[in-house]
Amino acid sequence: MANVKFVYITASSPDEAREIGRALVQARLAACVNIFENMNSIYWWEGEVQEGREAVLIAKTTGLLVSALIQEVKRLHSYENPCVVTLPVESGSPAFLDWIHKETARP
Repeated sequence: MANVKFVYITASSPDEAREIGRALVQARLAACVNIFENMNSIYWWEGEVQEGREAVLIAKTTGLLVSALIQEVKRLHSYENPCVVTLPVESGSPAFLDWIHKETARP
C-alpha cells in the first residue's frame, strides 16, 4: 500500500518523547514510534545560536493521518514551535507498509 509517511519530531527529553510517542500509538495516529535519545542539537533561537540535548521521534503513519498527528504533537509538546516534519516513504516491504495501514485503521 502506498501513502505511508514517516514523521520526524524532536522533543525536549526522552520522557517527553515517550509521552508523545505513546499517545500517538494509543490514538492509532501512528503504528509505531521510534525514539532516539541524547541527540545533540545546535540551532538558532531568539537571535542566538543555542545548543542542547533533545530526543528524536520517528512516527510511522499514513498520509491521511498526518494532519491529526501534527495537531496531537502540538497539543502535547512543551516547545512553542516544535519540529514536526513529514517524510514520504517511496517504497518498502509491502507487508510492513500494509501493517502500518492496518495498525492505524480506526476500529
